[in-house]
Amino acid sequence: MTSSEQSPPKSRRRGLLWLVLALLVAFGLYSAGWFWLSDRVRGQTAQVIAALNGKGIDAECANLTVSGYPLRFVVSCDSLAYEDDARAVAASSGKLDAVATILRPFSPSAEFRGPLRTTAPGMPPLWIDWDHLRADAGLSWPTPASLSLTAEGLSGQTDPEDGDPVSLFSAGKADTELRPSGEDLVAGGRFGDVEIDAEAIGGRLVPPFDAAGEATLKNGVAMLQAGTKSLRGQSIEIANLELSSGEARVSLSGPLSIDADGLIDAKLNIKLTNPKAVATVLAGIIPEQKRQIEQGFAALAMLGSSPSMPLVIAKGKASLGFIPLGKIGAIGE
Repeated sequence: MTSSEQSPPKSRRRGLLWLVLALLVAFGLYSAGWFWLSDRVRGQTAQVIAALNGKGIDAECANLTVSGYPLRFVVSCDSLAYEDDARAVAASSGKLDAVATILRPFSPSAEFRGPLRTTAPGMPPLWIDWDHLRADAGLSWPTPASLSLTAEGLSGQTDPEDGDPVSLFSAGKADTELRPSGEDLVAGGRFGDVEIDAEAIGGRLVPPFDAAGEATLKNGVAMLQAGTKSLRGQSIEIANLELSSGEARVSLSGPLSIDADGLIDAKLNIKLTNPKAVATVLAGIIPEQKRQIEQGFAALAMLGSSPSMPLVIAKGKASLGFIPLGKIGAIGE
């Protein structure tokens, strides 16, 4: 056996050595970058909190930790809190765990633990809780490619620490998504097993229902970048909005706009499945219009099991075909 058959050529050994060295250098650079980013997150968070405190806003990310090296980047806070005494606004929640992996660095996710407690002017203190709440994002520049939120076992009530709690709503599952489409923002969602407590809406009876829909906010990307909070002067295109409860089902689509005074104008197409069942639901929600609703929907039932008609809102006054539904108040600033 020749010497060349007994051992690899020197060039192969040198190539293997350079490969090992390259991997070690790459791993060293990656490790340095990971720990630099870890320090950067801590430093930036501290700066943001200090800047808010300087404006009289009390913000907190309790016990901030960064972990997960080497394959993940995990930012955790034992609790989150925000309190602005000047505006009488406050919010707090339980633990936050935000995670990005080395394989999907631009698709981070975050899990939140409840409850979320909020106070704001004109509203009772709220206590919102859930069994599971997760947010997922698709990062891009200058705006995220997508942002979604999934919740299970969602419920809301007035804050029990502010007196006897009043149950507001519950939902077995909720999924929402927000994504840009050119200059517009597209929002979609699906809610299952939703229940609204009658005490929270003045004794009106709303049976358990499911909801799903998708709508586009025109020029929504510019609004998001500018931090615009008011919908006044904006327009929305509803691709589909569907509500169902038992055999009753209502779906609508069409354009909607909000004028400078906050009043809604819309010309929507609405489709009813089982008009009599829909009438029963509406009569419970709007008991003062029960007689008119039952008479009108009895006529609609003569058009078949799935009639469609225009739902018109003119300066906040809504009517379904020839059936008046009442007035919608102005949308706030």
